[in-house]
Amino acid sequence: MPVRYPFAVLALLAIACAQPPCAAAAESAATPAPVASIPLNPDDPTIEEWKHPRDMSADKRPPGPVNVQRFAGGFTSGGIPTFFRKPVALTPADLKAGKVDVAIMGAGVDMGSGMRGAVYGPNALRTADRYLGWGAYSEPNMHVMVDWERDLTVVDYGDSPVDRLSMERSMEPIRAMVRDIASTGAVPLIVGGDHSLEYPNVAGVSDVYGKKKVGVIHFDAHYDASDVGDGHLISHGQPIRRLINEGHVDGKNYIQVGLRGYWPGRAGFDWMREQGMRYHTMAEVERDGWPAVMERVLKEAAEGTDYLYISLDIDVLDPAYAPGTGTPEPGGLTTRELFPLLRALCADQRVVGFDLVEFNPLADPGYTTGLNADRLIRQCLTGLAMRKKGLRGDYLSPLTAEDGRADPR
Repeated sequence: MPVRYPFAVLALLAIACAQPPCAAAAESAATPAPVASIPLNPDDPTIEEWKHPRDMSADKRPPGPVNVQRFAGGFTSGGIPTFFRKPVALTPADLKAGKVDVAIMGAGVDMGSGMRGAVYGPNALRTADRYLGWGAYSEPNMHVMVDWERDLTVVDYGDSPVDRLSMERSMEPIRAMVRDIASTGAVPLIVGGDHSLEYPNVAGVSDVYGKKKVGVIHFDAHYDASDVGDGHLISHGQPIRRLINEGHVDGKNYIQVGLRGYWPGRAGFDWMREQGMRYHTMAEVERDGWPAVMERVLKEAAEGTDYLYISLDIDVLDPAYAPGTGTPEPGGLTTRELFPLLRALCADQRVVGFDLVEFNPLADPGYTTGLNADRLIRQCLTGLAMRKKGLRGDYLSPLTAEDGRADPR
C-alpha cells in the first residue's frame, strides 16, 4: 500500500483536473494575472511640486528676455550655458514682450526608450563650444548667406518639467509648456530626450492651431506607431499611433522619411496605408535617388494643411554621422542629403514646431552626433530666417555657389 498510495493520489488528481474549474486554475497558474500598479502617495507633499513654476512676482523685472552672459563674444568657454548663448525667457509674457520668433526648450525624457542617456541631450547642446568650428557664432550660413542670429529673435526657454519616475505623468506638463510657447506665436523648438516627446509636442501645437490642422514630417529610421509597449500606452515607439488615434493629426498629413532596417513589418505598413499616411523609405531613396525623393517630400509638405510640424529623430542619419543614439540603424541619410531638405522645409512652409530627439551624448564618440545635432537645428533656424526674408528654400547664394567667372563649359 505505501508504494501504491502515490499513484492513487495522482489518479484522483488527474480525474479532478479534467473538470473545468481545475483546468482554469492550471491555466491561471501558467499565466498569472498582471500585478496591480503601485499607486501614488497622495499625502506626499512633493507629488505635484516638480511641475509647478515658482512664484516669479518677487523678481520685479519687466517682461522680456534676459541676457545672462557676462561677455559679448560667443566663441568662449566662459559664461552661463544656454542654447546658442541666447537670452533666457521664463514666461509667455517674456516671449510676447521680446517679440520672440523661436523659443528653444529642453525636455530631458528618456524613460520611453530602452537605453538611457538622451536626458543629457539638451544640456550637451547648451555646452556646445566643442561643436562650433570657426565662425559658427559670427558668420551666416555659407550656402545661402543668411544669418539667423541677426534675422530671428531666439531665446532659451529652459527645460520642461519631468517626473523622472513616470513617462505618463510627464506628458501633460510638457504639452502645456509647448502650448504656452505656441500660443504667443513663437515657434517651439524642443530638444530631447527620447521620441516619446513627439506626442506632447505635436498635441501642444495642435491645441493652439486646431486638431487636424497641422501636418507632420517625421524623420526617423523607425515608424514609431506601435500598438504595443509592455502594457504602456506611450513610449518612444508609440507617439504617432497615439496622435492619430486621438485625432490631433490626420493620417494623410503624416509623412515618414528615412524608414529602414527591420521595423515595421507588414502589419505596420498596412496600418500606415489604412491611415492614408505617406512614407519614403531608404529603399525608395536607393531606387530613385535622393533628389527625386526630396522633391516628393517638399511637394507633399505643402498639401493638406497650412501648418507643419517637423519631428527629427537623430537616428534618421546613418550611424556614421550619428552614432550617439539609442537605436542606430545602418544605411541612413547623410548630412549632405538632410541639411538642404530641412532648410527648404523651414523656408517654404509655415513651420509651427520642431523637435530634435534621441541624441544621447553618453554614446557619442568624438562628439560627432552632437556636432550634427547642432547643425541640424541651425539648418532649421536658417530656413526660418530665409522665410522671414522672403527667400525660397531652393535658394543658393551666387556669392558662394559660383566663383564669379564665366562658365568654363
